[in-house]
Amino acid sequence: MSVFHQGLLAPLDKNNVDTDQIIPKQFLTSTSRDGFDKALFYDWRYLDNGELNPEFILNESRYQGASVLLTRDNFGCGSSREHAPWALKQYGFEVILAESFADIFFNNCANNQMLAIALPSETLDQLFTLAQQQALHIDVDLAAQQLRCNGFEAIAFEVRADIKERLLSGLDFIGVTETQGEEIQRFEDELAQARPWQ
Repeated sequence: MSVFHQGLLAPLDKNNVDTDQIIPKQFLTSTSRDGFDKALFYDWRYLDNGELNPEFILNESRYQGASVLLTRDNFGCGSSREHAPWALKQYGFEVILAESFADIFFNNCANNQMLAIALPSETLDQLFTLAQQQALHIDVDLAAQQLRCNGFEAIAFEVRADIKERLLSGLDFIGVTETQGEEIQRFEDELAQARPWQ
């Protein structure tokens, strides 16, 4: 499959969005991976009375159903909680575009079948401008490593080969390991013969 994802883009024009802003610590008591969508950006999305904050960008009607998040530099910094990509994924985001990502967050995204793409700040600026002018739908061609959208030339992006393979195959780290079951068993059998005392 060439096109990994097609979706509406939502612009979150903020630098240094840390994992505590993505999902605050009070929502980290569960490890079931369910129900985190409501906690995403909780302190920004909701007012003190629990109602939606009309001034927060993701609450605007034109961005409802967005699955591509456009943001700025150093996204996902802070503590290494895997709940952050869980919350983004459960909300509906499949692709995140930013200038850079915190390393642990970046790897957690890949292991949760989300594509985090680093782009130059100039390209991000242009995408932010377009997103304010019109509903911007993005085609993410992972095989060709290109982004396509109306009013913009195709944008090339880099992606690590192992992440590309996992996303295209739909496998996480454990899934990749399971595909090598025969090789693992053969290694264990040979090791048992070579070192029977272990």
